[in-house]
Amino acid sequence: MRRQLDSRLEAVDSDDENVLVEALYREFGVPLLRHVRKSTGNDLQWAEDVVQETILRAWRNASRLHREPGLLWAWLLTVARRIVIDGRRRRGARPQEVEPADADAVPVPDGADQTLEAMIVADALQDLSEEHREVIEHTYLRDRTINEAAEILGIPPGTVKSRLYYGIRALRKILKERGVAS
Repeated sequence: MRRQLDSRLEAVDSDDENVLVEALYREFGVPLLRHVRKSTGNDLQWAEDVVQETILRAWRNASRLHREPGLLWAWLLTVARRIVIDGRRRRGARPQEVEPADADAVPVPDGADQTLEAMIVADALQDLSEEHREVIEHTYLRDRTINEAAEILGIPPGTVKSRLYYGIRALRKILKERGVAS
C-alpha cells in the first residue's frame, strides 16, 4: 500500500494543487480525523473543522510540501496539533457566548422574601415569653446596646444578656419547628 501511496502522491504534478488536496484528503483524512478527535476531547465537529483547516493549509502550501507520505503525515499532524492548541487558547481567552435571557424571565428583586421572613419572625416572637421577647425587641429590632436595653427595662445588664441568649435559642427552636431555619 505504501508503494501505491508513494506513486500516487509523486505522480501529482506540483502545479495541480487541487488533485494533491484530494489525494491528501483521501489518503490521510480518516486517520487524521481519528487522531484529532483524541486531541479535541472526542468533539467530532471540532475535529472535522481541524481536519478541514489542516487540508486547507496543505492546499495553500502545496508547492512547498514534500511528497513523501511520512513527511506529509508528520506535517499534517503538526499543523493539526497547532490548530487544536490555537482553538483551546481562543476558547480560554474569550468568554463563552450564551443566549440573552428573556426580559420577562429576569428576576427583579421586589422585597417579598424579606417581608415574608419578617412576618414569620414576628409571628414566632409572639410564641416567646414576655421577658425574652422584650429583650430581643430592644436589642435586635430597635438596635440598642445591652446597657441601653437594661436601663429601659430596669434590669441588670447580665440579666439582659441571659434572657437574650435563651430567647434567641427559643426563637431558633420555634423557627426550626416551623421549617424556616436549619
